[in-house]
Amino acid sequence: MNPIYTNQHFVARRYLTVAHPWGRRLLSFQSACERGAWRLQLASDEFAKRAFDCAASALALLLISPLWALIALLIKLEDGGPVVFAQTRVGKHGREFKMFKFRSMRADAEQRLQDLLAKNHHQTGVTFKIKDDPRITRVGRWLRKFSFDELPQFANVLAGDMSLVGPRPPLPREVALYTLADRRRLLVRPGITCLWQISGRAQIDFHGQVELDVRYIETRTFWSDLRILARTVPAVLSGTGAY
Repeated sequence: MNPIYTNQHFVARRYLTVAHPWGRRLLSFQSACERGAWRLQLASDEFAKRAFDCAASALALLLISPLWALIALLIKLEDGGPVVFAQTRVGKHGREFKMFKFRSMRADAEQRLQDLLAKNHHQTGVTFKIKDDPRITRVGRWLRKFSFDELPQFANVLAGDMSLVGPRPPLPREVALYTLADRRRLLVRPGITCLWQISGRAQIDFHGQVELDVRYIETRTFWSDLRILARTVPAVLSGTGAY
C-alpha cells in the first residue's frame, strides 16, 4: 500500500468527526503535514542510505582486493577468457546500465541460452534459472555458490547505479514482459542483496521475488537495510538456494 495513501486514510479517520465549519480545511492541512513529514523522513533515509553505500562499497573494494586477484587468476587459468563480464541491466525508473560480475559462464553462454529455456526451474514469471547449468565453468560454480561473482558490483554501487540493498536488477528482456504490478520493482535503485536473497535466493519463483521486493520498497528504512546486510553474510556462506 502506498505510504501517502496510508497517511491520508489515517488522518481522514482521525478528523472526520470534527464538528467545525473549517473541518474540511483542517483535514486538508493535516493530510499535507502528514505527507510532508513522510517525505522528509524518506529524504533523510535516502541520504543516509547513499552515504553508507559510498563508504561501505569503497571500503569493500579496498579490503577484498587480494580476493579479487585470486579470483581473476583462477578464471584466467581455467579457460583464458575475460575475467569480468559486463551485462546490460535495468535500474531505477527503467534506466539501463552496465552491471559487472566475475565471469562464471563459458564465453558462448548467451548463444546457448535458447537450447536451455525448456529446462527453466521458474515455470511462471520471466526469470530464467536452472540447476546444473552446463554453461557454468568449474570456477564459476564455486563463485556462484558463495556469490563471489557479485563482488564487482561494489563498483556499480560506488558509481550510483546500484545500492547495497534493493531489488536485484533485471535484464531488459525480462522487463519487456513485466506487468504494471511487476514494474513496481523499478521504483528504487537495484541492489546487491535483497529480501529474497536472504530468504531462499533462486529457490523463490518470480512472483515471490516481486512480492518480497515490493514489501521492501514499501517498508524500507536505513535500519532495515542494515538488518538485511547482516543476514546476507550467513545466507551467502551457507550457499543455500544458489544455482
